[in-house]
Formats: sequence, C-alpha cells, structure tokens
Amino acid sequence: MTAIDSALSMADSARTRFLDELKAFLRIPSVSTESRYAAEVRRCAEFVAADLQRMGMERVAILPTAGHPCVYAEWLGAPGRPTVLVYGHYDVQPVDPENLWTSPPFEPTERDGYLYARGASDDKGQVHAHLKAAEAYLASSGRLPINLKFIIEGEEEIGSEHLPALIRAERTRLQADVVVISDGAMFARGLPAICYGLRGLAYWQIDLVGPRSDLHSGVYGGAVANPIEVLAHLLAALKDDRGRIQVPGFYDDVREISAEERARIARLPFDEEAFRRELGVAELFGEEGYSTLERRWVRPTLEINGIVGGFTGEGSKTVLPSRAAAKLSSRLVPDQDPERIGDLVEAYLRRLCPPTVSLTFTRLAAAQPVVTPLDHPAVRAAERALEHGFGRSPVYIREGGTIPVVATFAAELGIPSVLVGFGLNDDHLHAPDERFLLENYFGGIRTLIWLWAELGGLA
Repeated sequence: MTAIDSALSMADSARTRFLDELKAFLRIPSVSTESRYAAEVRRCAEFVAADLQRMGMERVAILPTAGHPCVYAEWLGAPGRPTVLVYGHYDVQPVDPENLWTSPPFEPTERDGYLYARGASDDKGQVHAHLKAAEAYLASSGRLPINLKFIIEGEEEIGSEHLPALIRAERTRLQADVVVISDGAMFARGLPAICYGLRGLAYWQIDLVGPRSDLHSGVYGGAVANPIEVLAHLLAALKDDRGRIQVPGFYDDVREISAEERARIARLPFDEEAFRRELGVAELFGEEGYSTLERRWVRPTLEINGIVGGFTGEGSKTVLPSRAAAKLSSRLVPDQDPERIGDLVEAYLRRLCPPTVSLTFTRLAAAQPVVTPLDHPAVRAAERALEHGFGRSPVYIREGGTIPVVATFAAELGIPSVLVGFGLNDDHLHAPDERFLLENYFGGIRTLIWLWAELGGLA
C-alpha cells in the first residue's frame, strides 16, 4: 500500500474521531473582536498547538503578537522536497444576534448533512481539514511527502493587524515555496474551485462637524448647515445613477482583464436569476458593460458601509445634529493602490465639501489586490488534487473579497498563494446559523492528502 493510500485509509477510518475533535474546536468561543473573550482566544490557540504537538508536528510554538497569538508548527523531514506553508485562522466573528440562531452558536449541531456552529466554515472547519490531512500521513506512515509549516492566526476577523509585523520578524522561519490557504468557497455544491485572484481593500471613515453642539431644529433650523444633509450630498456624488464611480482618476490604473479571461468567466455555470432570488432583490445592479461575476471579481467598487448621525431612537426629537459620519470602502483590482485611491477619494470629497462644515478623512485599513498565475505548478497540483478529492475537475475563479495576508506573503516572503476553499457561498458566514457541509469537510481532507502528494512530486 502506498503512503497516500495509507493516509486516505487512515482518514476514512478516523472520520468519527476527526468530527468529534472539530466539534471540540468549535466549542471554544474564540471571538477576537470582544475583549471579554480574550482568554478563550488564548485557549483556542493552545487547543490548536496541542493538536499539532500530538499528531507529531515539530517545533510547535504559540507566537505572541501585540494582540492575539499565532500558532506555528513545522515538519521538515523531506529534504529536497518543496516546503508548503499553510495559513488559516482560529478566531471567529461575534454571534449577535444570538436569538436568530436555531441552535447555540458554540454547541456544534448536525442537521441535514451540515455542521452548524460559529466558525464551522470560517475558518475552523477548513483549518481542521488541513490538520487532519497532515495527521493522516504522520499516523499512517510517520512522514509527509513534503516539508510542511503551519501559521494559524487569531486576528483575521479583526483585520490581521499584527500579522504583517510577525511575518517580517519570522521571515526565515516562515520561508516556503508556496502558501496554501483554505478560507473560501467552492463555486457550487459538488463543484470545487481554485481561486487565483482577490480584490484589494481600502477602508475609510469621514466625519463632518458643523455647530459646536446639537441644536434645536426650530430655533436654529435654516441658519446653519445640517451635517447629515451635507453628508448625503457628498455620498450621492460618489457614483452616477448607472453605478459608475465619479471620483476623478479612480479607474486610471485598473488593469483590464483579457478577452480569454472574460470568456472563461462567461463559461462558468452561474445562474444569475437564482442568484437574484437568493439575494431577495427585484433586480441586480452594477457597472454597465460587465457581467455580474465580472462586477464581483474583476471590477473595483466604492461602497457606503454605514452612516451615523442625529437622533435615531424611538419617537421624535427635533434636533439639528452637530455631527455626521460615514464608513466607506473600496474593493480594488490590479494595479490599483489603496493609498493612491485614498488620496483620490479624499481630494474629491474635500473639493465638494462646503465651508459650512469641517471634514475629517481617516484611513482605517488597506490591502493590495493579488493574482496568482494559472500556470504555476502548485496551481496545477491543486487542480489534480481537487479532482481526486471531489471526483470533478475544479473551475478557476476570482473572489471579490480580500485576504490581506496573501499580499503580505507575496511582499515579505516572495511566494505565491494557492487558495483552495471547501466552504459554500450559502454557509451563512458572519451571520446566524453558520454551517459547514460535512461532505466538504471530509472531501477537503481527502483533497489535501492528495495535494501534499502532488506537491511532493514537484521536486
């Protein structure tokens, strides 16, 4: 029996134990954004480290940061073979509103082939598939077909603020030939996918201040500018009625995709009408001249994420507010730079802002867009592994979201990332009743067992 056959057999025989261990992982409320859970986040890091230690990984360490820690482990017993760095995160989103959960968010529950719990798909279930694939090799033959490193962080859900500094400090320890990340989705149930592109991100807050304090709208109304009204005018000026962003220079650096890539996206089995019904909208909307998938994956955006100002409580209060604020974000594509886009948006808003209010523009987050070449050997290895794991050739997709660390790995370590997600787009990420399809969990373990073997054959 070959090493891969032994690993696959071991994983199949241990399905019940693996699932029980995943449930124990999910029971830890590792909510990174709430300080009251700080001890639980630490306990979750210790849980991951203990599992890595038990399965036979070496130099297991909990690496401190200025925030929540990262877990590191390695197995370097395959000289001459490629070194793979696996990235994932063990922290999770808050569970509010908890009353909308069908079952308690930190009590994993199986229903209709899914496992329901906060973090089930994002990202504990997918991280756990990586841990168990490595364990299957180590338990069955005592070795891996590659050199393998893990870096599992605890701050992804709050922007990975301290991870870049850790990567820079640990550059030598983290050096590898490729990064493999499972923190995303398949194209559809039963149809695996390789994600080769992520949009970047720029996130800002604008604050407008008018009078020194809130004013009686009867006494002062008509005498001073209302910051909410000014904010509404500024926000409305960001786009035209066809969805085209009006910030001068915003599209100047956009790298247009090739006709070949547009054709490949058009061939994907995407049901636009089903997508519309799933969203519950009467009609889809977006930039003219592009399909829905192109708008989501390869075109930049500028969105209003939230507005604050004035009185919003029950009943009435005739107040003229002194302040108003909005959160804005852009998803960026190659070759857009977050800092340059921030400069353009700020300059545009300041030009439009009247002297009746003062404007503060605060930059909150930034991440570069990334694209991995489709002909990279690790991408082709992932294609073969997914076909083994799910019995069907994967499709190639981009994602509209952002995983900032992918750009960090490229900049700091000089290595590409291969994104192989096992979730589904309807896994209710960040929402009540988050879930993970169990056939995808076990299919993910099979796929990763094959992937380590395929990557090992690249030497």
